[in-house]
Amino acid sequence: MRVYLPCTLPALAKAVDAGELGPAPLTGYAVTPALTEWYASGDTEELEYVALTEAARASLRMLTADRADGVAAAPRRVVVAAEVPDHAVSAGVDLEERARVRLSEPVPLAKVASVHIDDLDATSDIEAAIVALPAADGGDDDARFTVDGAEAHELMWYATQEIPDLLR
Repeated sequence: MRVYLPCTLPALAKAVDAGELGPAPLTGYAVTPALTEWYASGDTEELEYVALTEAARASLRMLTADRADGVAAAPRRVVVAAEVPDHAVSAGVDLEERARVRLSEPVPLAKVASVHIDDLDATSDIEAAIVALPAADGGDDDARFTVDGAEAHELMWYATQEIPDLLR
């Protein structure tokens, strides 16, 4: 099953050093039965895009948490796409996040298919979204608009052999 794992550049560097994304359990996003039922008119590609977008939102939250913990993380959302055995994935029933799944095993880097990351042109909008996210969660409409502005940026696709270049 293709799973989209939210990440950050510091977390990706740790995964490269460890040879895997982990430890388990991990939260990811995938084309689940609940997502398929909810988005009935979409084809597989559209459903995978929805899962990727949900993972990008989770990456923004990871960036916000990193910053709160004093971690110097570049303002770029990162999503790792990986092929995970079905037995290691369980889908939840959260109606708000129909694509969310739980992985019971770490993901070896050999199972990573690609990495998706914000272009450098998006960094100012991502930075603004990191700052605005707590207020957006509190119901501030202007802050929500700022967070939505970050989501307007498409993530760029990178092959696994390009990961070292991304980490430089």
